[in-house]
Amino acid sequence: MAIQPIIATPNLKAVQAFYEQVLGATEVFRYPEKGRVFYKTVKIGDAELGLVAEKVDVSAPSRITLSIAVADVNAVLPLVEAAGGRVQGPSNDMPWGQRVAHVFDPDGNAVNLTQDL
Repeated sequence: MAIQPIIATPNLKAVQAFYEQVLGATEVFRYPEKGRVFYKTVKIGDAELGLVAEKVDVSAPSRITLSIAVADVNAVLPLVEAAGGRVQGPSNDMPWGQRVAHVFDPDGNAVNLTQDL
């Protein structure tokens, strides 16, 4: 059994570029292969993230947060705004042994960047 998050976005190129630039995502699948893209899968480390081109209201509040482990949260943070995202604030060391930074992708989807301490 596997779970794959899928982001619906009217800004497929910008959202894909964000995950490529900030987290090193690489495209592993697209449908259709030629022409206007409806769906893509990108790989981030050992995980896959789906991106679907869909007209959605990106102003609606998000109810799901992606939590993505990185080697160095503070090294990744400067990449977020350069890639069209938004940083909510500085990283914080949490009592459960992680450094966490809360950021948003270009559509406003919540992403927690985490690092084991």
